[in-house]
Amino acid sequence: MQDFLATSYVWIKSIHVMAVIAWMAGLFYLPRLFVYHVEGLRKQGVIPGSDMDQLFCHQERLLLRAIMNPAMIATWVFGLAMVLTPGIVDWSSAWPWVKAAAVIGMTWFHHWCGVQRKMFAAGQNKLTGRRYRLMNEIPTIFMVAIVIAVIVKF
Repeated sequence: MQDFLATSYVWIKSIHVMAVIAWMAGLFYLPRLFVYHVEGLRKQGVIPGSDMDQLFCHQERLLLRAIMNPAMIATWVFGLAMVLTPGIVDWSSAWPWVKAAAVIGMTWFHHWCGVQRKMFAAGQNKLTGRRYRLMNEIPTIFMVAIVIAVIVKF
């Protein structure tokens, strides 16, 4: 197994990077859809269950299920494959622990977005557009931590 991981490392790493890009795109866009959803409903006086509400719910569900969930799973699978490749990770350094903590944080944020999507679908959203804008900054913080950890390798 270790021979396979070592010889396939550049392919594993390539797929991991592509999955991360897709996952991050979704993590940046879904909270922005939530902003448009909540503010569109409030500004236009649209009630939950209307055509506009259903359109947003449909877009949010597709983004989460068709792009974000598979990308998150692929990120984890190929990231763990890299971790298991001999000689790649120096566990005595701080960087793999920082990256791991940030990836777990991004995964938490992903699931938080999933809960918010369900709240919109049930007509029970309680958060404001401002709150979603603030939450939209969280994946950026995790991304910065991950990129610095992986590139600088402190």
